[in-house]
Amino acid sequence: MNSKLVLWSITVGLGGLLFGLDTAVVSGAEQAIQKLWNLDDTLHGFVVSIALIGTVFGAAFGGVPADKYGRKKTLLWIGILFFVSSIGAAIAQEVYTFMLFRFIGGLAIGASSVVAPVYISEIAPPKYRGRMVISFQVNLVVGILLAYVSNYLFLGVGGENDWRWMLGVVALPSLVFSAMVLFTPETPRWLLLFKRDEAAARQVLAITEPNVDQAVSEIMESAKAEQGGSKETFFSKKYSLPILLAFLFAFFNQLSGINTVIYYAPRIFKITGLGEESAFLSTAGVGLVNLLFTILGWYLIDRFGRRTLMYIGSVGYIVSLALIAMSFYNESYTNVPIYIFAFIASHAIGQGAVIWVFISEIFPNSVRASGMAWGSLTHWVFAALIAGIFPKLINDFGGGPIFAFFSVMMIFQLIYVWRMMPETKGVSLEDLQKRLIK
Repeated sequence: MNSKLVLWSITVGLGGLLFGLDTAVVSGAEQAIQKLWNLDDTLHGFVVSIALIGTVFGAAFGGVPADKYGRKKTLLWIGILFFVSSIGAAIAQEVYTFMLFRFIGGLAIGASSVVAPVYISEIAPPKYRGRMVISFQVNLVVGILLAYVSNYLFLGVGGENDWRWMLGVVALPSLVFSAMVLFTPETPRWLLLFKRDEAAARQVLAITEPNVDQAVSEIMESAKAEQGGSKETFFSKKYSLPILLAFLFAFFNQLSGINTVIYYAPRIFKITGLGEESAFLSTAGVGLVNLLFTILGWYLIDRFGRRTLMYIGSVGYIVSLALIAMSFYNESYTNVPIYIFAFIASHAIGQGAVIWVFISEIFPNSVRASGMAWGSLTHWVFAALIAGIFPKLINDFGGGPIFAFFSVMMIFQLIYVWRMMPETKGVSLEDLQKRLIK
């Protein structure tokens, strides 16, 4: 691959690092915040999930500026939002100010989950698209690992205010990301289809494609074929198959329980009998396992395909979640950390590796940002609901029924992969459009 192409995908993938940092960093702060502001379980769940509520709005509307102003400009503003959120949450003096800035961070997370994969998929050659889009996910899990390690290192540094350092650390990479985005080009598909600037599009395609004339011709022909007769809205019968595929994929992602583990890992480990320091250290182990198996997924996704990774991940989900549930039912917690690591590994090589790649591939060029927004919106709505009620559910019912439910839902995911999910490995975006849009 061209070195510039690699650099651009890495730069935009850093949006995933901010995504992961901002998502996981609150796991180190949530118990201190509950104690500091004397929050009951219901309000505490809302405070923790307020960022996820922000992601719902960020995901729902992130495609609008991406289409109107461009992928590049939208990514720049996402970096600025991450910076404002991290500083504001770190210095908040009461719970409602804290919630406001966490909500802003959620807007950035939701928008980045839409725009960054769209950007990478639109500049990537078909042969390497899976690995390039998954760079977003690799950065995401690096961000999660850095958040866990950072939380552990800051533990006790600031006394009762160590959580402020945990949250404020996101500001630095936010500035670096914003600066690096300034040196990336706009995507050729946006330049052609939304700005009608063929000359600028050709300059980018000259770096990313071996045959510029053919690439321009295919993009324009796909746009004409899609528009065909009358113009249809996004939620029309024409796009029903990719809309359904994206919805179910994102739905099952959250019904695995992944965000409850990411957000509440130290709390879960403490329930199993680990002390505070050991719980935080074990949480860092979650981040490490997540990273190692995401890298494995990165290596395999363009070799074995998306469906193969989803089969592996689904089976791993079912077994590991069932074992966690049995441990809680039997009140035998010795092996729970091992089962959680297995669960994280299953997620990283399956859903975690594939979700942003798959959803960014299955929609036509003209509605790709809207399609990505739809998949991300579904993902974050269920993430907010599940993370918001998790503290109360685990206190009222214990971990057994919760993790058993997640395991059953992963059986349904396995059926979805078997019966519905198409393979997209090595297929151009324009050819996928012909297969999925009737």
